[in-house]
Amino acid sequence: MRLDARDIDDLKPLITAVVRATIAEIKADEAKLDDRLGYPEAEAAALYGVPKHVLRDARLDGKIHGRLLGKKIIYSRGELLRFLGDR
Repeated sequence: MRLDARDIDDLKPLITAVVRATIAEIKADEAKLDDRLGYPEAEAAALYGVPKHVLRDARLDGKIHGRLLGKKIIYSRGELLRFLGDR
């Protein structure tokens, strides 16, 4: 299927709306996290609104990466945002 210039002009409002909604969603996700560098597993899961075993299972499946710090698994802010974006 090929689009001509008229089709593209007709799609511009839809594309603009989708881009604005996506940017708003990204900003909302970022607003959930403050400026801390890392979050313990239980706290990170609470930010997502899921039980901590859901985040643990995602980590064990390799979908998100956490680091062992002392006796706790810590997730970086960037990793939490990446994982949120992948879902």
